[in-house]
Amino acid sequence: MSSSSADLLRIIISVLLPPLGVFLQEGLGTQFWLNVLLTLLGYIPGLVHAIWIIARR
Repeated sequence: MSSSSADLLRIIISVLLPPLGVFLQEGLGTQFWLNVLLTLLGYIPGLVHAIWIIARR
């Protein structure tokens, strides 16, 4: 699987469940827990953070 198609798959997963997309990109680190918190505070902040984490690479 190429890098761009893997990123596209992670973004699609992030739309459904933002912390899962961050987990697939970063693992169980600080970014994952930050995304869980943002998603609990509101779906949109969690989604924006997840897409930013995936796209910054």
